[in-house]
Amino acid sequence: MSTHPLPVTHVPAGTGRAYQSPVDKITFLITGEQSGGAFFMAEVAVPPGAGNPPHIHHREEESFYLQQGTLTIHVGGKTQTALPGDFICLPRGVPHSFQNTGNVEARFLLVATPAGLEKFFEEAFYPADPAMAPPPMDEAFLARVLVAGPKCGLEFVPPPSP
Repeated sequence: MSTHPLPVTHVPAGTGRAYQSPVDKITFLITGEQSGGAFFMAEVAVPPGAGNPPHIHHREEESFYLQQGTLTIHVGGKTQTALPGDFICLPRGVPHSFQNTGNVEARFLLVATPAGLEKFFEEAFYPADPAMAPPPMDEAFLARVLVAGPKCGLEFVPPPSP
């Protein structure tokens, strides 16, 4: 009988730790602590019209598997539209951003390899509370993002000129 260094991880639906920003909600499925540092995986929900600013991951590859809605992804100077069932893998070091350009909430699985990106969400986002509206996009939130980002290898870049 073989032994496994990591225990089996089971996260029943709706029980993962969840964090909220003004533009999305992220629910942790498995963290680096649980995967031996191999990867981080979460479900992300983005309301119509919302998205994130251009940024670069210096430490990890980031992959999305779109389950619902439409995401327009700007990466490496190109624009791609992802629909349910599409998979996008972004290499580290490439500026990118995404926007929900559909009319329903976009839901996707996010995988970051290796793990560590979860530390950004824990520090920059707020614990999600279903009884409360998303936090405002204010100076307090932006300050949290700008402090947490560099600690986690995230660099925010100016959007490309039109």
